[in-house]
Amino acid sequence: MSGGVDSSVAALLLQEQGYEVIGLYMVNWEEEGENVCCTAEADYEDVRRVCNALGIPYYTVNFAAEYKERVFSYFLEEYARGRTPNPDVLCNREIKFGPFKRYAEGLGADYIATGHYCAVRHEGERHFLLKAADAGKDQTYFLNQVTQAQFAGVLFPLGGLQKGEVRAIAEKYGLSTARKKDSTGICFIGERNFRAFLRSYLPAMPGPIMTYDGKVLGEHIGLMYYTLGQRRGLDIGGQKGDGGGRWFVIEKDVKNNILYVAHGGEERLYARGCTVSGFNWIPAPPEEKEFACTAKFRYRQAEQKVRVLREGDRLVVLAEEAQRALTPGQYAVLYRGEMCLGGGVIEEIVPQ
Repeated sequence: MSGGVDSSVAALLLQEQGYEVIGLYMVNWEEEGENVCCTAEADYEDVRRVCNALGIPYYTVNFAAEYKERVFSYFLEEYARGRTPNPDVLCNREIKFGPFKRYAEGLGADYIATGHYCAVRHEGERHFLLKAADAGKDQTYFLNQVTQAQFAGVLFPLGGLQKGEVRAIAEKYGLSTARKKDSTGICFIGERNFRAFLRSYLPAMPGPIMTYDGKVLGEHIGLMYYTLGQRRGLDIGGQKGDGGGRWFVIEKDVKNNILYVAHGGEERLYARGCTVSGFNWIPAPPEEKEFACTAKFRYRQAEQKVRVLREGDRLVVLAEEAQRALTPGQYAVLYRGEMCLGGGVIEEIVPQ
């Protein structure tokens, strides 16, 4: 139970289906000071209201130490390398379907359920991750690193529902979370300024903003604060003789601490594909060493037609159409029809 409408309705639906439901609220982030932005107290109050309305017991479990060790440390390491990590993906594998699942099982739970928009099909020891009925809310991307063992005994009650239907159910039963705004972004950052938050954990290393022909246009505040393709916040507008067009980031040279930019056409932002490491197959790798499927290289992206080459522990994913701003540290997630085949970390870009 997160305190949101999705997990609230998931609990309600399971109760209606005859399950004995227990609400578990998980604390993943603790911070002291005046500018703390995590909404844990307010969220727990919503959990309390919903569980009382449903007549089910509820408990709090604290995994803040595990989160900092397994997720947040990785988050900082990746940013220090000039990459752009996705901690929400790692949180699912390392916390929600790891220590949290084991804790629930220790209480005697037969299953754990979440409010994710996706579905799972269990066939003996094999577990298949399926896309949600609501394509706009599908969250299989964030579950691409969950292992077969972790999927055992998992239920996703919202897989067949549209978001509007979920809110309507919450309204019908008078749940206090019915109109609660969806949470976005990462809990430990919340509504704060991202740069200010990151600066409190990683030292900023300013350096030159340059073009490939060696022209220095300004100074960046630290490579970790920029992403490939970024246009806003560069503070280099109005350069003399730039020929018009907005400047955008095309490369982060971590070794030399240089931020490379260009303007005009975006050809240099496009790539043929990428290499992928640490791929987690759901439920298992295909027999073919080369095959066609679709892929998402970021969460809010339509699936792209790709060809995949398996090279030992590494994959080469080549897209039918050139891809804009593929970003090392993000995840490439593969699909075949309604099935999510799993995902891995983007390591290197394959140029056009």
